[in-house]
Amino acid sequence: MLVKALDIKEHDTVLSIASAGDNAFALAAQGPKKVYAIDLSFAQIACCELRRAMYRQLSHKEHLVFGGVIKGEMDRAAVFGRLDLPPPVRAYWQHNIELITKGFMTQGKFEKYFGLFRKKVLPLIHTKGRVAGLVAAKSEEERRAFYDKVWNNLRWKMMFRLFFSRFMMGRFGRDKEFFKYVEGGIADKILQRAEHALTALDTSQNPYLHYILYGEYNGVFPYALREENYSKIQSNLDKIEFCKMSVEEFAAAHNGKIDAFNLSDIFEYMTQEAMDILYETMLQKAAKGARFAYWNMLAPRKCSGYLAEKYGIKTDEGQNARYLFDDKAFFYSKFYLDVME
Repeated sequence: MLVKALDIKEHDTVLSIASAGDNAFALAAQGPKKVYAIDLSFAQIACCELRRAMYRQLSHKEHLVFGGVIKGEMDRAAVFGRLDLPPPVRAYWQHNIELITKGFMTQGKFEKYFGLFRKKVLPLIHTKGRVAGLVAAKSEEERRAFYDKVWNNLRWKMMFRLFFSRFMMGRFGRDKEFFKYVEGGIADKILQRAEHALTALDTSQNPYLHYILYGEYNGVFPYALREENYSKIQSNLDKIEFCKMSVEEFAAAHNGKIDAFNLSDIFEYMTQEAMDILYETMLQKAAKGARFAYWNMLAPRKCSGYLAEKYGIKTDEGQNARYLFDDKAFFYSKFYLDVME
């Protein structure tokens, strides 16, 4: 969805929140001039640099086995020792070598949170047969009937609201500071998005749903892990620059213009006033026709009207709604694509 929305061209310079790398590698696969992938967390930068080395030195299957997203025989510590990594990144992973040996791509905080849901909560709600039925290929009408008649029972609603409550997510899933600006309850909002993903979207082709339910993708991979995209990513690895810094620091140091921005959900963790200041900083570095993509999960944030008027920002609400409708990462409540005309 992000690749489609940002519509990257070969002359584009891209700024992306790095996170653990999926979006940065997916955008690089489009063959832009440059991708700056930035993050405040060195752990995220270390994930990205390790993954770049994996793309460069491992086959597609080796990549998946090393990361832990498919089963396979491998001495991960030995493979890690052969990867070409920047010294600080190697030191970080040597200090956390147990994450490597377990398959580091399955060891993040949110992945472990979903693992707790899968192992401890889901079996109290539904049988393995019902889980298999949920992700079986069906028409939208059949998915709706399955959800209403089989899946959406009282226990599902009660356990879901409990597990995805503000307290539980703040304790086990995400840093509680992420919910600082969220008003009201969060579980019902997430439940509504989950219902959409389980009925309107093809559950058999949703990699994130497969991972939540099974702890693996069952051959249905996100963009950056698909075999057909592997060589495209490999051929563009040198165009990515990973940097540990804030968006403000990047904007202050960067002399050129940016054509496309993947801002993830960073605005959710600040006030609207702080977002306006940060957004204007980026607008001052944006090229004509620049595209800004960002999500809201729970806190509503968007480009303020005075900035839109001052810098000529256009937002197609109908198109944004269609993007959100198709978004397989279904926890988000809003998606924005703003265009600087």
